[in-house]
Amino acid sequence: MHHFTMKNGSLYAEGVSVKELAREYGTPLYVYSTATLTRHFQAFDSAFDALDHLTCFSVKANSNLSVLRLLADLGAGMDIVSGGELYRALMAGVPGERIVYSGVGKKHAEIAMALKAGILMFNVESMQELARINEVALAMGKVARVSFRINPDVDPKTHPYISTGMKKNKFGLSIDTALDAYAKARDLPGIEPIGMDCHIGSQLTSIDPFLEALDKLLVFHDKLKAMQLNIRCLDLGGGLGIPYNEEDPPHPKEFGAALTKAIDGLPLKVVLEPGRVIVGNAGILVTEVLYTKQTSTKTFNIVDAAMNDLIRPSLYGSFHRIEEVEPKGRAAHDVDVVGPICESGDFLAKDRQLPEVRQGELLAVYSAGAYGFTMSSNYNSRPRAAEILVDGDKAIVARRRETYESLVANEI
Repeated sequence: MHHFTMKNGSLYAEGVSVKELAREYGTPLYVYSTATLTRHFQAFDSAFDALDHLTCFSVKANSNLSVLRLLADLGAGMDIVSGGELYRALMAGVPGERIVYSGVGKKHAEIAMALKAGILMFNVESMQELARINEVALAMGKVARVSFRINPDVDPKTHPYISTGMKKNKFGLSIDTALDAYAKARDLPGIEPIGMDCHIGSQLTSIDPFLEALDKLLVFHDKLKAMQLNIRCLDLGGGLGIPYNEEDPPHPKEFGAALTKAIDGLPLKVVLEPGRVIVGNAGILVTEVLYTKQTSTKTFNIVDAAMNDLIRPSLYGSFHRIEEVEPKGRAAHDVDVVGPICESGDFLAKDRQLPEVRQGELLAVYSAGAYGFTMSSNYNSRPRAAEILVDGDKAIVARRRETYESLVANEI
């Protein structure tokens, strides 16, 4: 459920007219709903109430400071994958003990920054990374809490680019070699192994892959207990999907019930890393129709949002629902919705049945709250969009639109 609804023939974000937001702040424009973010976080987090757990929002999905602060105030921790995301999480008021640091390529300075912040744990992905964390921790007079990201070789049945838990993926350690890694970590003076970590992919529409991975992790946990290791955190990552089109992903309650049953009686704190399921349907991208163009074989709606604003359709072939901000009731026809970028791959939709639109009218691209702005760029020297956070009848400028001056501010 989200709070983008039609009122009197026009789209509203909660109590605010999307047309008026576009008029005041321009387009392309990202608009997020506070009520939707709150509802989605609470629905997810409460699904695990029967467990000792920590819900760490995946910052890569949407790293806007206003969004992070809102979620932090609701009790969220943060899952980070870079020093920049750590900086954002700390700026948003997230305490270090509610932050977990994932990612395959942590740099020396980033590790030191995380240790200084007192994060809950590093999710370690290689033996060389373990050695570096130990080295940095000893130099700082600290002990780093770690878990190992274990690759359980489970097929998540999702897009290959967002599948992360199979043998061919770059992430984690194979479950066959992870025992040796824990034995090594146990003997390092700057390391305290406290957890197990697993993340198998994104946009999963079934809990079966989660449960298959969990079964393997629980067998592995028994082996760690036999090694006298005090493993007290079980990080299952994120990846629960959302409906973009006709997908029917499970409700978090279904996942919560299955997980509660599976680990009943085990002294494990469960760490969860949802991203898309919290913010995906809490945001839209608003764009203006610049031109319509008819060729001998195609009809094009040329809009001012492009692949630099929302790359998912070009990168993954992803579907995003597109609707008129003010529906006119015109007949639908087959169109491509494309942007101004000088690439044939610059499109938001291809061969889509959409009502006829005209110059100056507005379209809303739905399910754009996750991996929208965070994956945007300045390709073609295009300033990035503004971000607006709506709260009831108030609109907060969560990020100002970039200017031509800001495009070159760091250049010499």
